[in-house]
Amino acid sequence: MTFWEYLGNRHQQLLADAYQHASAVFQCMVVATLLGVLIGVATYQSGWAGNLATLSTSTILTIPSLAMIGLLIPVVGLGVPPTVIALTLYGLLPIVRNSIVGLRGVDPSLVDAARGIGMSRLARLLRVELPLAWPPILTGIRVSTQMLMGIAAIAAYASGPGLGNVIFRGLASLGSANALNQVLAGTLGIIVLALLFDAAYVLIGRLTIPRGIRV
Repeated sequence: MTFWEYLGNRHQQLLADAYQHASAVFQCMVVATLLGVLIGVATYQSGWAGNLATLSTSTILTIPSLAMIGLLIPVVGLGVPPTVIALTLYGLLPIVRNSIVGLRGVDPSLVDAARGIGMSRLARLLRVELPLAWPPILTGIRVSTQMLMGIAAIAAYASGPGLGNVIFRGLASLGSANALNQVLAGTLGIIVLALLFDAAYVLIGRLTIPRGIRV
């Protein structure tokens, strides 16, 4: 069976796996973005706190994904829980780091001007600092998403959802008729999803970042 024949025969299952893969990455990125920005907001004004936040999240990233999921299985079991926890933790570093860098890069004179017209600390953060820090934060989100697309495939080791199941089935049956087709289909599916997500982020950037800031 050729690769295109394999796609034609299994397209419904592949589309279901691709949807599960994209859904898992998207949901974990939402959680990682909220946590990462909150950590950045809480630590960017302090040098040691910002360094600690960056060091902690970078340490998490050094743990091999297979080991991380393996360590989580005895604690939370198989399936979705270890996948969500692992992907969320792995997605933090670029978002935390870029949030800190972006917030520290805001022109202090703009913050002083906002303070001078009577804005509260929360209002300055939401209406001045975070909008100006949004471009690097969005870049961090893009980087995290690309990372998680690949890492999510390892979740199949813990019976997690996504295209990793197709790849693992192919690797487990190397030498059979469709083994390479399965590996190739799963791999190309992840690449296509990564490109689609990145295109969506480019569009979000064009819609949310003023032209002057983009330049």
